[in-house]
Amino acid sequence: MAASKMSCMAVLEAKILRFDCDEESRPKCFPSLSFVPAERREKRLESTVKPLFVPLFTLDDDSTQTVILALPSGASFYGTGEVSGPLERTGKRMYTWNTDSWGYGKNSPCLYQSHPWVFVVLPSGEVLGVLADTTRKCEVDLRKESTIRFAADCFYPVIVFGPYPAPEDLLVALANATGTMNMPPKWALGYHQCRYSYEPASRVDEISRLFREHRIPADVVWMDIDYMNGFRCFTFDKEKFPDPIGLATTLRGRGFKAVWMIDPGIKKDEDYFIYNEGCSEDAWVVDASGKHFIGDVWPGPCVFPDYTQKKVRAWWSNLIKDFVSNGVNGIWNDMNEPAVFKSVSKTMPEDNMHSGDPEMGGTQNHRHYHNVYGMLMARATYEGMLLANPTKRPFVLTRAGFMGSQRYAATWTGDNSSNWDHAHMSIAMALNLSLSGSPLTGPDIGGFAGDATARLFGRWMGFGALFPFARGHSEKGTVDHEPWSFGDECKNVCRLALLRRYQLLPHLYTLVYFAHTKGLPVMAPIFFAGLSFVYGNNITIVIPSGIWQRFDFDDYHPDLPLLHLRGGSIIPAGPRIEHLGEAHFEDPVTLIIALDKDGNAEGVLYEDDGESFGYQKGEFLLTHYEANSRSNGSEVLIKVAGVQGALKRPKRPLRVRLLIGDRAEINADGQDGDDLLMKLPGSEEMQKLVEAAVKQVEEKNAKVKGLAEYDITHDKLKGVGAPRVLIELSGTDFQLKVVPWIGGRIISMVHKETGIDFFPSRVEGGGYEEYSTSEHRGPGCTEEYNVLSRNLLEINGEDVLSMECDLGGGLVMSREIAIHKKSPKVVHITSQIVARSVGAGAGGYSRIACLRVQPSFQVPHPSETLVKFTAVNGAKKELGATFGETFLRGDDRPNGEWMLVDKESGYAVVNRFNVKEVSVCLVHWGGAECSLGLWSEERSLSKETPLQISHHYQIIKV
Repeated sequence: MAASKMSCMAVLEAKILRFDCDEESRPKCFPSLSFVPAERREKRLESTVKPLFVPLFTLDDDSTQTVILALPSGASFYGTGEVSGPLERTGKRMYTWNTDSWGYGKNSPCLYQSHPWVFVVLPSGEVLGVLADTTRKCEVDLRKESTIRFAADCFYPVIVFGPYPAPEDLLVALANATGTMNMPPKWALGYHQCRYSYEPASRVDEISRLFREHRIPADVVWMDIDYMNGFRCFTFDKEKFPDPIGLATTLRGRGFKAVWMIDPGIKKDEDYFIYNEGCSEDAWVVDASGKHFIGDVWPGPCVFPDYTQKKVRAWWSNLIKDFVSNGVNGIWNDMNEPAVFKSVSKTMPEDNMHSGDPEMGGTQNHRHYHNVYGMLMARATYEGMLLANPTKRPFVLTRAGFMGSQRYAATWTGDNSSNWDHAHMSIAMALNLSLSGSPLTGPDIGGFAGDATARLFGRWMGFGALFPFARGHSEKGTVDHEPWSFGDECKNVCRLALLRRYQLLPHLYTLVYFAHTKGLPVMAPIFFAGLSFVYGNNITIVIPSGIWQRFDFDDYHPDLPLLHLRGGSIIPAGPRIEHLGEAHFEDPVTLIIALDKDGNAEGVLYEDDGESFGYQKGEFLLTHYEANSRSNGSEVLIKVAGVQGALKRPKRPLRVRLLIGDRAEINADGQDGDDLLMKLPGSEEMQKLVEAAVKQVEEKNAKVKGLAEYDITHDKLKGVGAPRVLIELSGTDFQLKVVPWIGGRIISMVHKETGIDFFPSRVEGGGYEEYSTSEHRGPGCTEEYNVLSRNLLEINGEDVLSMECDLGGGLVMSREIAIHKKSPKVVHITSQIVARSVGAGAGGYSRIACLRVQPSFQVPHPSETLVKFTAVNGAKKELGATFGETFLRGDDRPNGEWMLVDKESGYAVVNRFNVKEVSVCLVHWGGAECSLGLWSEERSLSKETPLQISHHYQIIKV
């Protein structure tokens, strides 16, 4: 079908244009769940504005609507919500399908949230926003130069915002459509400490006590699922958490709030009151036959609330209301994609049914409501907290979300990993969420999966403390990830970083207020400041063009990021505190000032009680400050230029830090609300102040010890004590990363042409592994390998890595990974188990062994992926994604070749092997992974009869 121009009408404002396939298809679109209220998307606005860019559409036989918007050459793309990889999305393709994505990689096509939204920077410098307003799985393809392509299996409108002259204008327009974030309680902007899990209650008590003993600022401690009775939501384990109200009282006495996890999966248990209530309310999602859908999650078999129904949300809200009475200050909605175990898709079947209310879209299958399930759960949770305390602002954190989730909850970037790639990537991920209308966000600082090191944790905390939402979190089985867990120097860095955050809280709270009232970002990319990230529109850690004055809080450390204040800016700061309970309205106000080229600056401070809705009735104080040079630059007058709100300014000190260059500053004191005239020294004296500041920093730098990669030994972390370096191999098609010190594993195999990483995994587990027994994760997968040789491509046209490990009992496992000059597009792997020193008492034979090659390939599109091969008996086989294992033996084995085909991407991984060396082939589907295992025969070994498997991988287009 030839592409046709879409029909256009203005909605909300003249620069917001709705495009539909045609007038007849407009009523066929489902109600909007992103616009608020939804009816505003349907109301035509009379306007004479002509669209600058008109998208084209096609309709396929399978009801797929494809939309293509061509933009001027040189346009660059950002946004697209929660996505991994770089900040700029130009050249990328994503899918909106909320997915439980533990340990995701740089090229994961879909994560926990869905934002079919593209933030466009045009060559002119203007900005444009494009929203595909559909809840269905949507392809967002930005691979063609200056072209946006959407595809989803229903009629849907495309909303084009702009162009606008400034990026802030675009986000304000988006917030006009999808709503702004709700004003959080001020304590939610403090530091949060979490782990899966702090248990029992005495451990939670200990964590809060240690924060105060170490003098490290923090406001919130979190409880993961282990506080529950058998993972039953809304219950407490009577042995581990016998007195939650008493625990809350203890925490409150130390200045801590408590956030508790609630998941959607409700255990199917007739002795469980929540399950019985839900059955009485007819609250559960049903399968295609109309029966309650049962899916396994943490408690085992579970049912799932149908949040598309108002009555179910009301029932859930009342459960939350009762739960809050246990001393609960905030609620964490996790696993709400919804995640389901023992399912290849990692969620419930798409043909499950929801009895949605008419305004939601009515009765539809799960394919339609999947992407908004988490947002609707967060909404019901938020409303329940309001029922519990109508005068207090709720705090909800959600893992799954959609366009508009910011109306109900903050979010974080999911189960990331403790490595430098994820540390760097966390900035881009939070920025793109911010550019998609979700301003209160941040990563798990230090990484959730795997073990951090001192330098990684300290540096991550250094910039992580500047994220809008700042929480440290880690999983079971990892080393402790508290700020004091990596030695004294790391503890000091974390303390300084968090003290810096708390001193900047007056500025951060002001930014959050404008995010709430206008939709402005709290955290934004550097192009918001005229060309990394900026805090609001003023503080940056990278210097663009213009005047940027460096400053700190007398906290210089080589592992903390450098801060710069843009010329023309005034930001408010507060005193050093360890929690927000120590902050008072009467505290001194510090103004940090950087003058522009004309000698002027301005800034704002927002204040209220930090927890109630009184600000909606005018109970706040919004102060506009100005600084202006006078008398040919010899004086600066600082004054209040304007005031809004009914709160009366308290009598409190004013402290001014006027930045003059290279951390040099001039200080003055006064009374807040009064004019303050600062006399400036002459240019010669100014230069002396700058030179003195530079010298002071040099002296500090000479004394301060930077963080080492490993400065404390953890027994749980293999190889700690000396820095470990990943070995990288490269060929025409592939870039590999190998971890010799833990199982000799391949943790990354990136196909250069597509950017797909077929083995994205963390250092401690996953990816390409090998075992020496038929038991899962037998010896060989965690042992340390010695590197025997490494021949580099540049030297002799080869890239070959040889290594081996001692399995004990005289057995050695060896592996050679090679990319040869004669076949540079192929990765060759030859593995052996050799009986190197078997005693005579054993008759010259070792214990029984089995060489198992166990690669876990990433499968971005499980429903579109299959395993293809021709069996030894000549039969042609195709195995689709079915959760569990399939063993292939004898003539059912592939005849030396099989391939994992992704029909969606058009590529396949071909694995060729010597069928004489392979006794069993195993296909294991698990979530978004597929393992193609090769097993040797199982037998004893002699020096003359090793076990060997030789095989190789190649990527082909299909």
